[in-house]
Amino acid sequence: MSDQVNKFLGDSLGRTLIKLLVVSLIVGFIMAFFGLAPLDFLYWVRNLVLDVWHRGFSALGRVGDYLLLGATIVIPIFLILRLFSYRR
Repeated sequence: MSDQVNKFLGDSLGRTLIKLLVVSLIVGFIMAFFGLAPLDFLYWVRNLVLDVWHRGFSALGRVGDYLLLGATIVIPIFLILRLFSYRR
């Protein structure tokens, strides 16, 4: 069981928890620096859904814009991460 957990996490449970804590701390500092809060993201999603609901299907074009905008960041990062993990 422990070996399956380590394989799933990519490392031991303790080391994975420490890594997650460090990354969470860094992201928290960055979000605080820019004045962002987790609820800001939830309000943004709520407002997006309400905007699409109130304006009808014409607002779905904005969702496509958001999708493309996000993909310009996510896809290259995903490819870089996959290339680094492929070497192993």
